[in-house]
Amino acid sequence: MTVIQKQAVSPIAHLTPEDIEQLGVELDAIRQEFLDARGASDAAYIRKVIDVQRKIELGSRAVLLASVFPPAWIVGTIGLSISKILDNMEIGHNILHGQWDWMRDPKIHSTTWEWDNATPAAQWKHSHNELHHTYTNVIGKDNDLGYGIMRVDEDQPWHPMYLAQPLWNFINACIFEYGIAAYDLDLGATIKRKKTKDPEFRAQASKVLAKIRKQATKDYVVHPLLSLPTGSFFSTLAANVTANVVRNLWSHSIIMCGHFPEGVETFEKRSIDGETRGEWYVRQMLGSANISGSKALHIMSGNLSHQIEHHLFPDLPSNRYAQIAPKVKDLFEKYGLNYHTAPLPQQVYSAWHKVFRLSLPNGWLATTNAKNAPEKLKMLYKMATGGPKVRRAAQARLNQEARRLKAVA
Repeated sequence: MTVIQKQAVSPIAHLTPEDIEQLGVELDAIRQEFLDARGASDAAYIRKVIDVQRKIELGSRAVLLASVFPPAWIVGTIGLSISKILDNMEIGHNILHGQWDWMRDPKIHSTTWEWDNATPAAQWKHSHNELHHTYTNVIGKDNDLGYGIMRVDEDQPWHPMYLAQPLWNFINACIFEYGIAAYDLDLGATIKRKKTKDPEFRAQASKVLAKIRKQATKDYVVHPLLSLPTGSFFSTLAANVTANVVRNLWSHSIIMCGHFPEGVETFEKRSIDGETRGEWYVRQMLGSANISGSKALHIMSGNLSHQIEHHLFPDLPSNRYAQIAPKVKDLFEKYGLNYHTAPLPQQVYSAWHKVFRLSLPNGWLATTNAKNAPEKLKMLYKMATGGPKVRRAAQARLNQEARRLKAVA
């Protein structure tokens, strides 16, 4: 999608400024309703999830002591993968958002919690809570859009390097926690600015390396060594590697589905100048997408399957999002907005389709078919190997052809 401000027909063109502010008032009322409703059942929920996660992890690691036997390896690896997903998604992500700070439990608080992730909690809270949730889907402000390594909008000039973005995205998915750690450090920009010797950067980098070292020691040294007496050192090591990759792939998929499927809106940087509370709410509504599914899916996704509700109310307990969703959906219908939700496979496909589509010049996929594929591949080769003038001329032809096909359709 091109940014909402440059679309021929804006999805919010029918809303007056008064409509938008009234929508904000109604959303504030929903938020206050659920703030007032928090209580013992919510506290019991998060404590139960933490207890279950820890028992699954302990049990899985016990089973992996005998992981030289295939059934034990399979059961232990599955259990460890689930425990790591729960730790990151429903527990860590939401505690670090401050969703449970109202309990005033020092053991379950955003200022004291640390998670099984390469990024130290404090650094993640800055890049995620303060930046991503403030500048959601604003091109040039929200680095969660493509994490600075992908083309995420048609208005971004195409360059041959973007042809590799599906590969970069897959690699990033496999090592997602380390990619997030580098992103939270703003590593790419720091290297580009040649400020790697800056004392503040070095201090933050030292914390990340210390966290990675601690994690690696636990997963790749201590636990495999505990399995040594049963001859399970290498199988336990493989189980820990597998569980971390599974956790990374899962969390990457859930997060991609939240903001990147086709139809989710992006916004110009200047559009948020002087943004009101109601306008901020509308941006969260149109810049997020939900995943429909079972209660188990919601829990394993950290309730980010309710991404719209999470972005509207990031500090409300995650177990309440399922109750909030119908009220929010009613407001979407009332104000004529698109409530973007679909099953997980459909959202994953849509997000990856967008990654592939934007890795190519605008209109290339739409104008390519079985008959003209050889000709279009030649054009793509010329664009990839030619200079800016060649790319601009070819892009103009693609745009013209795409408009013609759209008019006929």
